[in-house]
Amino acid sequence: MAQVEATTERIVAADAETVFDALADYSGTRAKLLPEQFSEYEVREGGDGEGTLVHWRLQATSKRVRDCLLEVSEPTDGELVEKDRNSSMVTTWRVTPAGEGKSRVVVTTTWTGAGGIGGFFEKTFAPKGLGRIYDAVLARLAAEVEK
Repeated sequence: MAQVEATTERIVAADAETVFDALADYSGTRAKLLPEQFSEYEVREGGDGEGTLVHWRLQATSKRVRDCLLEVSEPTDGELVEKDRNSSMVTTWRVTPAGEGKSRVVVTTTWTGAGGIGGFFEKTFAPKGLGRIYDAVLARLAAEVEK
């Protein structure tokens, strides 16, 4: 079984603190950023960054739905890590300054993929599909914080 990784990034016209605070606001802003592939969004504990426990269903394809229960940590400044209790999936959000009033947001999701031919297809196609989903999240993030 191979490690599968999907990474997406975007420059946002807002300072890093504003962008990070929006991403870490699971009880408010985060729900607004999620495209139609996410459903059943629910904050179960916390709601602001470290210590948050959040649930959602992610429909990556017409047949592939993940039930996610994510523990949120903030291991370093500008970094949110969402570890899924139901799988090996880990999503890391990194927000860094990118010049005057701008930020770079990088989102990376990793998980242990399937073996065999299914694993080959997963490693080949899943990162592109997940990348498109996170492109939509980042576009909504930019629209939210660039107001």
